[in-house]
Amino acid sequence: MRNPFILFFCSLFALWLAAQIGLRVRAWLSRADVPNEADFSLILGSTLTLLGLIIGFTFAMAVSRYDQRKNLEEEEANAIGTEYLRASLLSEPAATHVRSLLLSYTDQRILYYRTTEREKLPAIAASTGQLQFELWSAVATAASS
Repeated sequence: MRNPFILFFCSLFALWLAAQIGLRVRAWLSRADVPNEADFSLILGSTLTLLGLIIGFTFAMAVSRYDQRKNLEEEEANAIGTEYLRASLLSEPAATHVRSLLLSYTDQRILYYRTTEREKLPAIAASTGQLQFELWSAVATAASS
């Protein structure tokens, strides 16, 4: 789905509707004088406890994935910065070329993380791979001469 807000509001409406139906059914059953009210309260408490555990585990997994992604992005940024500084060890025409390739590579990586259209991701990944090849070729050529 392209717009998460539509999913959010549809889910919110469906949950509200389910709660209203549940309230109506419970009111209808309480008029019928259900003798197992204690059992119902026990099941309700158990179900809500299970729901709380599921929500807790879901948030824990989401936070873990977020931290992992943040750390990987930080490592990649540090690697690009280190490579940019190491480019100064090359001779001048090669160093300028490598720095310009690194700036293009950085722009492609930022675009990869910011894009919301999945159709564009393969093209961005291919462009990034091409830039990696060009960087390696430029550094290998400069180092061998």
